[in-house]
Amino acid sequence: MPFHITIPDIIDIFLVALILFQLYRLIRGTSAFSIFMGIILIYLFWIVVKALKMELISALLGQVVGVGMIALLIVFQQEVRRFLLVIGNRYISRSRFSFSWLAKSVRNDDRSPGESEEIVRACESLSSVKTGALIVIGRRSSLDLFSDGGEILKARISCELLETIFFKNTPLHDGAVLIEGGQILAARCPLPATDQIALPARLGMRHRAAVGMSEQTDALVIVVSEESGFISVAEAGVLREDISPNELRNILLMEKVW
Repeated sequence: MPFHITIPDIIDIFLVALILFQLYRLIRGTSAFSIFMGIILIYLFWIVVKALKMELISALLGQVVGVGMIALLIVFQQEVRRFLLVIGNRYISRSRFSFSWLAKSVRNDDRSPGESEEIVRACESLSSVKTGALIVIGRRSSLDLFSDGGEILKARISCELLETIFFKNTPLHDGAVLIEGGQILAARCPLPATDQIALPARLGMRHRAAVGMSEQTDALVIVVSEESGFISVAEAGVLREDISPNELRNILLMEKVW
């Protein structure tokens, strides 16, 4: 009997591969990854014993697999929540239902070098005096959800304002600054921390929050360490540590963050 592959079959394979890849990105480096691999091994073992017609063990494993969906929802409830957040935040643009994105993109192209330079200058200054900072630069994902616990500013981006916000004696220095639409949207915003266990123990909550935010959105997150003064960048769940101001400038300009 000839084996035919149709276009719906190709789409089906692609969608399954995409879902599995996104799930892997969410749970890699966490304790949930080991649990997930254990479940996969049990499922593969069940397929093998079914093919060998080992009825007793096949029936037992069939009962386990039968209630597996409920067990997965219980065990991976945090990962399921993060997966839905990724879909909602990363793949649904905040301006999908508006034509304002056209005017905004033109406007941002004109002034992005100046805004990038203000951010770089602020990070360089904060790094030199070892003042901690956490700056989230939004892309397509809306940051409104994460501004609820902070103070709404909607201010022009400037080096002086960013330095003032993160100065240790100001009430806004804790938490993150959210930048969206070419302006400082909010300050003192709490961010979700990552569950990755592979991150070095020397990294504090700022770095874990930066990685967690980059996992749940497509934002670029900049961290200035209070202990070392190093500048780091988190993107898509990956943290690049100890980058220079020039490297940060290139990231902001060349990768078209704005």
